[in-house]
Amino acid sequence: MKRQNGITIENVMGMTCMEKSTLIAGLLGTRRTVSKVNIMADPDALNWVSPGELLLTTAYSFEKDDIEGQKRLIKEGAAKNLAGIGIKITPYLESLSQEVLDIANKLNFPIIDIHYATPFSDITTAVFKEIFNKQASLLERIEKVHEQLMNVALNEGSFEELTKIIYENLRNPIYISLFSLNQAHHQLGSKEDMKNCLIENVEKFYSQGSKKRYNKKFDESSVTINDRPIRRMIMPILVKDRVYGHIFAWDIDSPLGGFDLSVLESASTTIALEILKQISVREVENRYRTEFIEDLFSRDERRNEKAIERASTFKLSYDEEYISIVIQLFFQGQPVRDSIYQGTHDLSRSTERLLLELDLKGFVACKSDCIYVLLSHNKRNKDLLKTFTEKIDSLLTERLKSTEFKIGVGRPYKRLDQVYKSYIDAIRAIQTGEILKEESVVYFDELGIYKILSQEVLKDELEEFYKRTVLPLVEYDNQKSTDLVSTLESYYLYNGNLKKISSAMFTHYNTILYRIQRIQDISGMNLENHKDRLNLEVALKIKRLLKK
Repeated sequence: MKRQNGITIENVMGMTCMEKSTLIAGLLGTRRTVSKVNIMADPDALNWVSPGELLLTTAYSFEKDDIEGQKRLIKEGAAKNLAGIGIKITPYLESLSQEVLDIANKLNFPIIDIHYATPFSDITTAVFKEIFNKQASLLERIEKVHEQLMNVALNEGSFEELTKIIYENLRNPIYISLFSLNQAHHQLGSKEDMKNCLIENVEKFYSQGSKKRYNKKFDESSVTINDRPIRRMIMPILVKDRVYGHIFAWDIDSPLGGFDLSVLESASTTIALEILKQISVREVENRYRTEFIEDLFSRDERRNEKAIERASTFKLSYDEEYISIVIQLFFQGQPVRDSIYQGTHDLSRSTERLLLELDLKGFVACKSDCIYVLLSHNKRNKDLLKTFTEKIDSLLTERLKSTEFKIGVGRPYKRLDQVYKSYIDAIRAIQTGEILKEESVVYFDELGIYKILSQEVLKDELEEFYKRTVLPLVEYDNQKSTDLVSTLESYYLYNGNLKKISSAMFTHYNTILYRIQRIQDISGMNLENHKDRLNLEVALKIKRLLKK
């Protein structure tokens, strides 16, 4: 429902023009907002009313015995979110039926018995004047709050200052969650037990999944805190059409109304501008960092020397030992939009925070589809390297629900002019790990023989070796629809145990025996000979690397 600004039924009943009128039903609805006044000549007017109206009418059109018609009028008025209805009951009826009053009480829908001698024009004039004054006052207050918020932003104030301004104007607990920046700021009042309950309420909101976390719409609902129904407002903080966090407000100390909503809207915009400013600064900084790391990883001597000259700017020592880690994101043909680019920046910041958390000395830069980490490598850092990569792996798994990734870890090299080798190792680890379907974290040092086979300079030799060994078996399988290659792979998997191969492949032992003989005949190699056996095993590994 659209929030209306105006005065309440309670305010209306306190006016001079209403001193002889009485609220006869819907006492719990006196906080309903009156945004305008309308006069109803007949029940059909309900087709043209709007939310927030106080409807004025007489009982002239009421039929004395038509109780159902009167109940229907109250139900429809409540359904259309009218503020209430004022009826001149006298002299047309003695009173409204108790059934009608019961319906109004049940719906918390105010019914005012207007004194028969009070002109409707007196009521409409007074109410409209009060609404106008309230709106003017409200706009003035909102403008002052906006000025306060902008002054903090323009003077490079903190999020804590912005939180304090919101709290002082709403006079209710405030919690600002900037989950994309891994920050939270709050003013929750002085009661410790209530503070804990409100923080739990925020955590519960986020535990409900990404639909809640990334909802771009304002949310207002009733929640139960300490066995008490509390009204809660949640205003999203949007930057470039992406949710960076939320502002939470609860009506613990006073009701939340139109003014409070306007304050939250203004605060959300101000915070979004501050975040946008930080993002812009970060993007410029990251551009310099990325240019530096790409120059450092370059095999061009001039670029490499240029990077080394700038290394001290990033607090990197020339003579230390370093290890390169590359986090590669695979977007599967998706165009690189702002949201993807910003998402990579968020992951880059999370990586930096993890380095700080583990007290590791490192350097981080990112592009749209990858994150570079240059890690100082000493005995202590070596022990923490596994912890770091495991935590990064968990973080990416949690954040990237539908995006594949690989983390390549190179070998350590001493001196900055040698770290490009570690970068090449990390890239090879990613490429080889992707082909071999290894775990998401691939250490170049743990690739075994693939460390040698993945060398670019060996590619032609590997192709030639593959053609002379396994290719004839592949071609035979394609022509005859046989399974010689898969049988050979099982041969190495089960250490030449034909019974185990037979069982694993659900194939008769004699058939496996025949296939082994055909493999030897076609390849010209004897599996009983350790050299031939090694050659065929290596050839199978080459086949995987060449994606054959």
